[in-house]
Amino acid sequence: MRTLTLIPQAASARLPSTPRTMGPAVAWQRVLATLALLALAITLLAPALSLAQETGTDTATAQPAAEAVSNVATEQEAVVAEEAPPTADTGDTAWMITATALVLFMTIPGLSLFYAGMVRQKNVLSVLMQCFAITAMISVLWMVYGYSLAFDTTGMEAGTVNLRSFIGGMGLAMMSSITVDSLTATIPESVFATFQMTFAIITPALIVGAFAERMKFSALLLFSALWFTFVYLPMTHMVWSGDGALMWDWGVLDFAGGTVVHINAGIAGLVAALVLGKRKGYPTTAMPPHSLTLTVIGASMLWVGWFGFNAGSAVAANGTAGMAMLVTQIATAAAALAWMLSEWATHGKPSVLGIVSGAVAGLVAITPASGTAGPAGALVIGLAAGVLCFLAATRLKRALGYDDSLDVFGVHAVGGIVGAVLTGVCAGTLGGAGLAEGVSIGQQVWIQTKSVIFTLVFSGVLTFVILKIVDGIVGLRVTPEQETEGLDLALHDERAYNA
Repeated sequence: MRTLTLIPQAASARLPSTPRTMGPAVAWQRVLATLALLALAITLLAPALSLAQETGTDTATAQPAAEAVSNVATEQEAVVAEEAPPTADTGDTAWMITATALVLFMTIPGLSLFYAGMVRQKNVLSVLMQCFAITAMISVLWMVYGYSLAFDTTGMEAGTVNLRSFIGGMGLAMMSSITVDSLTATIPESVFATFQMTFAIITPALIVGAFAERMKFSALLLFSALWFTFVYLPMTHMVWSGDGALMWDWGVLDFAGGTVVHINAGIAGLVAALVLGKRKGYPTTAMPPHSLTLTVIGASMLWVGWFGFNAGSAVAANGTAGMAMLVTQIATAAAALAWMLSEWATHGKPSVLGIVSGAVAGLVAITPASGTAGPAGALVIGLAAGVLCFLAATRLKRALGYDDSLDVFGVHAVGGIVGAVLTGVCAGTLGGAGLAEGVSIGQQVWIQTKSVIFTLVFSGVLTFVILKIVDGIVGLRVTPEQETEGLDLALHDERAYNA
C-alpha cells in the first residue's frame, strides 16, 4: 500500500500603520503580472523531458546443463524469499520515529507559540490551551476510530467507486491490528500509525488561527472532534489509502498533505471566520501581535519540524526522503525572501512578521510537491507562494473584509493551492521525478486542479454544516463582555503574564 502524509501552519500578515493606498484593480493587475512572469519563467527554464534510452543486450548461448543448474538455483532462491517473513528495517524505523517526533513538535510547541505571539496579550493562554487540548483529544480519537476510518482498505478495489472510496471501515478500530510484530512497509505499524496521528493533530489545530480570540472553548472542542471525523478522515482516506480510494485513483500527487492538510484546513478556517463574524473592533481597532519574539520562535520550530513532515512522508530513509528535505529548504527560503521583498516594495519596510509568514507559506506550498519536485521546481514553487500568499493575506483580505485572525486562509489555503497545481508542472519538468506513464504535464495539472476544487467544496460545505450544528448545541462565540476581558481570564481564569 502506497502511503503518503501531510501538514503546516498558518501565518499572519499585518499591514503597517501608514501603507500606501492601492486600488483593488491595481492589486489584481500585479497578481496577473506575477502569474504571467512565473509562467514565462517556467516556459524558458523548463528543460526538455529526457527520453528513455533503450539498450540492447547481447546474450550468449549457454549449455543446457548450465541452464538447468541456474534454473534450480533461481527456484530455490524464490522459495527462500517466500518463506522468509518480512522484517522491519532498522534504519527506516529509526528515521520514522524521529520524523514522528518532529511533526508532533510542529504543533506543541511550534504552532502553539507561532499563533500565541500573534494574538493580543489577553488571549495568549487561550490559543496555547486550544492547541494543547486538540493534541490530546485527537490522539485519543485517532486511536479509537480515526486510524481505522482513514486506513482500513476493506472493500476497496482499484477503479471502482463505492462507499469505501470515500471512507474506511471499522476493521482497525481501537488499533486492533497493531502488535509488536505488525509492519507497514519496512517499519512497525505502531510507528506508522503514530506518524499519521501527528498529521491528524496539526490539521484541526491550524484552523484555530482563523477564529482566534472569539470562540468558546467548549465549541472549539466539539467542532474539532466533528471536523476531524467528518472532514479530515475522509480526505485522508480518499488521498492516501491506496487503490480504490477516490483521489488516489484519479492519480493525484499529494506527497505530504497539500489537499489533506493545508487546503482542507485553510478553507475551513475561512468558513469559520465568516460564520463567527469579525472580532469586536475589527478592523478599526489596532490589534498588533503582542510578542513577535514568540512568533519567530514558533515559526523556526515549524521550519525544523517540517523536515519530519515532508521527508518523513517517504516512510523510509532513502533518496526520496533526502530530496524532500532539500526541496523543503529551498522552497521555504525562496518564499521567505519573496514575501519580504514584496512587502518591502509595497510598504517601504520589510517586517519580521512578513518574512516568517513567507517561510510558512513556502513550507505549505512545497508540501504536496516534496516527493516529486526537483531543486529548480522547488525554487519556482517557493517564489510563487511567497508573492501570492502575501497578496492574499493583505490585499485580498482587505478587499473582501473578512477577519481571518492569523491568515489561515491566506497562507494555508492559497499556499496549498499554489503548491498543488504547480506539483503537476514541477513533477514533469525542472528536474522533477517524472509523471506516470502516458500522463502529460497538462493532464496532471488538470488532475491537481480537480483535487483542489473537490477539497474546497467538500471541506467548505461540511465545515459550514458542522459550525451550525455546534452553534445550535453550545453556541459558537463568547459574549462581548468575555471578548473584551480576554479569553484567558474569561474562559480559563488565568493570565499569561503576572508581572
